[in-house]
Amino acid sequence: MGKIFNITACCNPTLHYMADISSRLAQIKEYIDRGEYFTINRARQYGKTTTLRALKDYIADEYYVISMDFQMQMSSAKFKNENTFSVAFAKAFIRIIQNLEICITKEMEKQVKNLEKALKENIEDLELVELFQYISDICKVSDKPLVLVIDEVDSAANNQVFLDFLAQLRGYYIDRGQSPALHSVILAGVYDIKNLKGKFRPGEEHKNNSPWNIAADFKVEMGFSENDISGMLQDYEKDHATGMDISNIAKLVYEYTSGYPFLVSKICKIIDEEIAGSKNFPELKAAWTYKGFLEAEKVLIGEKNTLFESMINKLYDFPELEQIVYLTLFTGKEIAYNPLDQEISMAEMFGFIKNINGTVAITNRIFEIVFYNFFLTSARNQNTDIYKAALHDKNSFINNGYLDMELLLERFIVHFNDLYGDQTDRFNEEDGRKYFLLYLKPIINGTGNYYIESRTRNMERTDVIIDYNGEQIIIELKIWRGNSYNQRGEEQLANYLEHYHLKKGYMLSYNFNKNKQTGIKHILIGDKILVEATV
Repeated sequence: MGKIFNITACCNPTLHYMADISSRLAQIKEYIDRGEYFTINRARQYGKTTTLRALKDYIADEYYVISMDFQMQMSSAKFKNENTFSVAFAKAFIRIIQNLEICITKEMEKQVKNLEKALKENIEDLELVELFQYISDICKVSDKPLVLVIDEVDSAANNQVFLDFLAQLRGYYIDRGQSPALHSVILAGVYDIKNLKGKFRPGEEHKNNSPWNIAADFKVEMGFSENDISGMLQDYEKDHATGMDISNIAKLVYEYTSGYPFLVSKICKIIDEEIAGSKNFPELKAAWTYKGFLEAEKVLIGEKNTLFESMINKLYDFPELEQIVYLTLFTGKEIAYNPLDQEISMAEMFGFIKNINGTVAITNRIFEIVFYNFFLTSARNQNTDIYKAALHDKNSFINNGYLDMELLLERFIVHFNDLYGDQTDRFNEEDGRKYFLLYLKPIINGTGNYYIESRTRNMERTDVIIDYNGEQIIIELKIWRGNSYNQRGEEQLANYLEHYHLKKGYMLSYNFNKNKQTGIKHILIGDKILVEATV
């Protein structure tokens, strides 16, 4: 059986199409060579485990790698107290050393047996201090430096015994000039242990008190670049000879995923296994095209998977996250990126946002669509009059499979003026954007998607890009600021259409002046046709 795109567990280059992560491994090895203790904290399904397993083989010639998975090897019961944890950790440590493929020295074997003896004869006396003394003795006689790697460290994070364990690591790190210690330690998970915030004792307030402040800042890029995605597709193309334009498909995948590893593999997997061979894309060659990609994106957005479920659950668990995501999506307000702000730090830790030129932005286009769907299709929003009007009208706008955007705008103007025309004094500007998206959503649902162009998202202008049945439609939403401002907007939209190789674009202006003139008109700028709608 040939290779596949993998989205579950660890990737294997002999079984799966993968990005070449050798340069990433080399960068991580530099941290290890310097003897750094550090944390690899990235969002869920970001390739952490795959990277750590590849790293183990990458550095095996120079280091003994003690690789643990707290989720598999350290159940919650093991954190009952110091003794229970120390015993469980010691057993796992011994087993890993004894299973190392390269035989350890006699001196090292002797120290390991001393730890085994303590487990047999003085098991109730083995606590963290004693555990680290034995580990120090092993490090002292080892013929190679020892590197400790702990994956899924989140399962232990909210636990005082784990904090005490980190304190011991910190102590040996500081004193390693006098006491032999682990050469390097890597903790991997979603939560940033270095700035851990948790409730560690009954009755305590939440506070930052992690002793992992000796950790080096980890600045290795874990996401895939456009070149990384091209490499995966080149590997795939060698096996399947689809004739795809690798450069353009890689660019498209990156534009929608921003290199989020799970999303990259997932959308490629959908094209390969679901789109290819379907009614509209009977061959692989047809599937690996722009239209095939959009069909795969539609499938991805419409499915229920563990990543999307986790994202939405986080919004329910942390209302402050829901607030920052909502503000970013709907208000057009620039939210300054401040890594010391707890809400921003948390949203970034979960992979929801990123820093673009000092402002907060949703991490990628796919996440943005998922979040929009979450907010716009809530029971409360589906009960709004504008949403109900769209449901009533939805079949009117499809002509031979294509979206009649001009007719959609005409009907939106009518509904908007009927529903909100007499209450503009109470109407927030951002509500205009929200209500148009509420009207648009049920009309294109199931066939198309839309996203907001981040480069033009602000309080006065927002460009919505609609992907519908393989066609791209650009509509600019803006607040009316007078004729001169409107003319500048027309020129900007015309330039934007040139960038997207489109001849026709749309503008929707919200005019809150009492003497406004609503309706639709057509403007010709060069060879571009602009359909302007005013409410």
